[in-house]
Amino acid sequence: MTSPPVQVLLVEDSEDDALLIAHRLSGHDEPIATLRVETAFSLQAALDARDWDIVISDYRMPLLSGLDALRIVRSHNRELPFILVSSTVGEDVAVEAMRSGAADYVMKNRLARLLPAFQRELHAGRARRAGHGERQEQRRHIERLVHYDATTGLANRTLFDERLAAAIAGDAHARHAVLVVQFDRFGTVTEIVGQEAGDQLVVQAAGRLAKAAGGAHAVARIGPDRFAVALAGIGAGTDAIETLRGSIVDSFGFAITVGGSEFRLDPCIGAAIYPCDGSAAEVVLRNAEAASAHAKVSAIPFILYAEQMTAHGAEKLAMEARLRRALERGEFVLHYQPKVDLRSGEVGSVEALIRWMSPELGLVYPAQFIPLLEETGLIVEVGAWVLRQAAQDQRLWSRTIANAPRIAVNVSMSQLHHPAFAALVEDAVCAGGQAPRVDLEITESLLMQNVEENIAKLAALRALGIAISIDDFGTGYSSLAYLARLPVAAIKVDRLFVARMLEEPGTLHLVATMIELAHSLKLRVIAEGVESREQALALRALDCDEIQGYLIGRAVSWEAIRALLEGGGVVPGFPPEGSPSGPPETRSAAGLDVRAVRSRLA
Repeated sequence: MTSPPVQVLLVEDSEDDALLIAHRLSGHDEPIATLRVETAFSLQAALDARDWDIVISDYRMPLLSGLDALRIVRSHNRELPFILVSSTVGEDVAVEAMRSGAADYVMKNRLARLLPAFQRELHAGRARRAGHGERQEQRRHIERLVHYDATTGLANRTLFDERLAAAIAGDAHARHAVLVVQFDRFGTVTEIVGQEAGDQLVVQAAGRLAKAAGGAHAVARIGPDRFAVALAGIGAGTDAIETLRGSIVDSFGFAITVGGSEFRLDPCIGAAIYPCDGSAAEVVLRNAEAASAHAKVSAIPFILYAEQMTAHGAEKLAMEARLRRALERGEFVLHYQPKVDLRSGEVGSVEALIRWMSPELGLVYPAQFIPLLEETGLIVEVGAWVLRQAAQDQRLWSRTIANAPRIAVNVSMSQLHHPAFAALVEDAVCAGGQAPRVDLEITESLLMQNVEENIAKLAALRALGIAISIDDFGTGYSSLAYLARLPVAAIKVDRLFVARMLEEPGTLHLVATMIELAHSLKLRVIAEGVESREQALALRALDCDEIQGYLIGRAVSWEAIRALLEGGGVVPGFPPEGSPSGPPETRSAAGLDVRAVRSRLA
């Protein structure tokens, strides 16, 4: 049986000298495995990555001295054999090295001494490990718990920060850089595949980063979807940063396979440089994170840190913390906007719209916080709250109001893509086994992503009695073949078409066509963004079923919508002509003949 190779760590800046040393060691009667490193970061990373039998180090190197390498090795393992090899070791240096814990030193012009010294120290080191192995293993276990990421085995944020600080302290006049790498859509992918497969994805991503960084740079996992890479002594330009950036991007140029599925991770990289972007390790790291976050939000693969990013990042973090507290403290509320039947004038249904009643900021509208909920993944939890609250409000109305209207709730991309989407909706709206009175609105563009999968999800919800409306219809380029197959009950004509239809004959024809198409598929039609009586009259002439917009009213509180419903649920001024049987107005202010459009399509 072949014995495992002797693990030899070479601290050497010259590849030729490393090959010469490896050649000299080939005379040993066991196989030899070597790894060459040349910086303090890469030495630390190598010592953390595996157990070594012996370390052989050059004395004079541009990025790390032999004595500094010895100190790093000794701080990691006081008993690991260490041999100094150099052409410039004087007697005083040799004495200092021996006092500091070096086992021996060998001159490069007398490498014949290397193999005997290597074999002697290898044997002695094995004897020491045999006596102290268990105690060392316990110490290593504790060290790993404190300083290493359990999933990837990489250094964690604490250890990376310590190493970066040590490198800066060791050469404060040099320029050092930090690259922070995070991945677009990483959180969404993890939600889809689950935690176990998500961990496998993280491990593979970490492996690619480590390979891209090579032995010269330290890599750490500093957050769930963030990694950091340190570069020591980068010189005056940014060539080293650009080279590493290119290597990282290339390493993620092909998909990662997890559980039989392929996923592409697009790295978003931010970089900061000591001392111009920070005078301390933690500041440089934090600024590199700010640059990476800015790259992710801006959809730019790589960004160097600029000072204004820190303020932006701090503001986002503060807002994220407020949103988490808002969910915990019940600061979100629902307002409701009615949809009116164009024939009866009655409120046919209402749309639930979230608002944030912030003690610090006052009433906050969705456009100011929904994007951040999406980015942080909080949208799934907040979306579930919206569904539960809407269902609860509808049940309260039903106790006192005959034919209380159904409530429609908007669905986000993160919610629809969640693998347990249908189950989450059922859990939220089907309390106590009651038939749900909450419906969903999903934008057309979102439905057209993974359309086959979405058809299956929506069919499961329809079986529960939940109706689906296609929101923003006409903007998502849906296929008519898919439209016929989608298990939906209604379409909502986008407000953009409603706003233009009385001034643009082509848009009026388009709206009329949408209504005819929907009715041919047995779908109801709701027009959103209706702001004038003339728009309402034209839509009625085109046989639109319901309208929604400022003409009827803005979204109002639960108490206000309840008062409207308890008063009979009829909006004042509707039907727009005063009588369901009255003749429809046929011309718009712009002179468009609505009846002519209607008759040509009949």
